[in-house]
Amino acid sequence: MAELINMPRLSDTMEEGTVAKWYKKVGDKVKEGDILAEIETDKATMEFEAFQEGELLHIGIKEGGTAPVDSLLAIIGDKGEDIDHMIGVTTASNAQTDESSQTPQSTEPQNEATESYDEKTAMPEGVEVITMPRLSDTMEEGTVAKWNKKVGDPVNEGDILAEIETDKATMEFESFYSGTLLYIGLEEGQSAVVDSILAAIGKEGTDIDAVKSAIIANDARESQPEEPKVEVLAPEVTEEKPTTKPIPEDTQSPVVADLKHNGRLIASPLAKKIAQEKGISLEQVKGSGDGGRIIKRDIENFKASARGYSTASTPTGVESITELANSSMRKAIAKRLSASKFSAPHYYLGVELDMDNAIAFRQQFNTLPDTKISFNDIVLKAVALALKEHPQVNSQWFDDKIIQNHHVHLGVAVAVDDGLVVPVLKFTDEIDLRQIGVTVKDFALRARDKKLTPAEMDGSTFTVSNLGMFGIQEFTSIINQPNSAILSVGAIEKKPVVKENSVVIGNTMKLTLACDHRTVDGAAGARFLESLRLYIENPVRLLVY
Repeated sequence: MAELINMPRLSDTMEEGTVAKWYKKVGDKVKEGDILAEIETDKATMEFEAFQEGELLHIGIKEGGTAPVDSLLAIIGDKGEDIDHMIGVTTASNAQTDESSQTPQSTEPQNEATESYDEKTAMPEGVEVITMPRLSDTMEEGTVAKWNKKVGDPVNEGDILAEIETDKATMEFESFYSGTLLYIGLEEGQSAVVDSILAAIGKEGTDIDAVKSAIIANDARESQPEEPKVEVLAPEVTEEKPTTKPIPEDTQSPVVADLKHNGRLIASPLAKKIAQEKGISLEQVKGSGDGGRIIKRDIENFKASARGYSTASTPTGVESITELANSSMRKAIAKRLSASKFSAPHYYLGVELDMDNAIAFRQQFNTLPDTKISFNDIVLKAVALALKEHPQVNSQWFDDKIIQNHHVHLGVAVAVDDGLVVPVLKFTDEIDLRQIGVTVKDFALRARDKKLTPAEMDGSTFTVSNLGMFGIQEFTSIINQPNSAILSVGAIEKKPVVKENSVVIGNTMKLTLACDHRTVDGAAGARFLESLRLYIENPVRLLVY
């Protein structure tokens, strides 16, 4: 079904946009995530991507054309789909809007209540409303991590208003206005969807209560449900049934109780629940309800000692839980990994490597001045070189094509308090071991402080996840799409191994490669691991490149 694409609001001050360039023409196929056009806003020229799939059926604004936000930009739908009615309705709607804007105001007196309502809820002059910005292409909601200003503080254009936690990082959000911070819509720790009201800035001395009233009224109008459609139906003839009074819990019919057909053990649901909580066996309790039915008061009044019974000993500990609100990052991880696991057919290949040479190599390499590399740095360099030889593994799946990358951008999984981030080491095959070590350490430190930028987490072609430092010997990972594979690295383990027909103590490490079977066949994954083994077990090869 065809969908209308409107001129997007790409900044909080944007009122209209200009199409600087179209990347698609009418008739082209469009995939979700494809760059449709470059839109010039009041602040920058930005790429605008498609969130729909189909064929580009109509372009509403030509290159160089300017239109207000929400104007018809394009239509995407099925090939050959009739969209004339959509274009006609949109054009008529725009024309009606233009006509109504030119129609002089009626001189008739307005309804007094409506006029009063508008006066009370109109936004005071000179007040700018700040909304939750979209700080990454995948951001759907944000959390205010910290406010750098409080209500009443002066604000200059360019001042950092707050730190906003997105699904990828915590980023500073600066003000595009000067004035006084009049209103804060979200407290620290609170979350809201993109475009929700974040704050308001205006002139010093502005009536803050009037600002709040206008914002609340605006929210109320936006949340007002549409007028329901009224359908006239023939009257329905229903048989009138006598009403019955609900039976109190303690006097319910024995039908709802547990029955031992011969033993006649009968108990109300509430009595059973309380008995279970108190560790009381119902067989010990004499019921006082109808027909000997055990009811609530029988359990509450039950004394085991009076009948010579002893109740089962129960722990005296206190139940305790910690409830944590899902952060933006945690929600994004859940969404992306669920989509990956259930859309990409994963399979796994495992190898165990001899690490004796790598251990000796690292010890010798670290004798160089100002040098300290880790085993993870060795693995990253080896992976990058192996990927250069096997572009099938260094690939990405799309519905109509497979892209094999000849550059290597390694995603390095880093654990943080809220979950996991994946900074990207660009052109890893061209970086020496020392540079890899320094860069990865910098990524890890800034990731834990939430100081990575979205650009530093985009564009990976393959991902490496290492849990060896936690003593994990072997594990599997979920592919970080759109990558086709991810490597799980375990700990180095000292164990008996066979070398030259003799059992000796050696050092081994297990690797598990998760592959998307749509792009990487089993043989291709196996050949990649063969090359990887060659580099890691003979690390002097890493210095040749």
